[in-house]
Amino acid sequence: MVLDSNILIDAARPGGERLAPYLADPEACISIVSRIEALGYHLLKDEEDAVIRQSLAGLPELQLDAEIAERGIALRRQRRMKLGDAMIAGTALEYEVPLVTRNVDDFKQVALLDRINPFAEPESE
Repeated sequence: MVLDSNILIDAARPGGERLAPYLADPEACISIVSRIEALGYHLLKDEEDAVIRQSLAGLPELQLDAEIAERGIALRRQRRMKLGDAMIAGTALEYEVPLVTRNVDDFKQVALLDRINPFAEPESE
């Protein structure tokens, strides 16, 4: 699973311990774009930066390559997505893994993308 930038940021804030299972999952990884977005977030506090950097040290980072770039290009053309979102979604699609994100609406038009929202209320039966 690819962790979106907001998961890294939210995990560094009070109450973020609920995201620990996602960060500790052996299948968890990030796109390099998530690292750039999370650490470049303009409202990030020093202590949050330290927590994010510690989390990143334990997560594999997927680099952009030509295939991911092409997926991102197609998503931006078809869905008018922001560049960062398109590259993160393209990474998850290329590796055929779900995207863990709080901002599922940013990715709702990407039909083949499996989205996991750890903040969603459980569905009642």
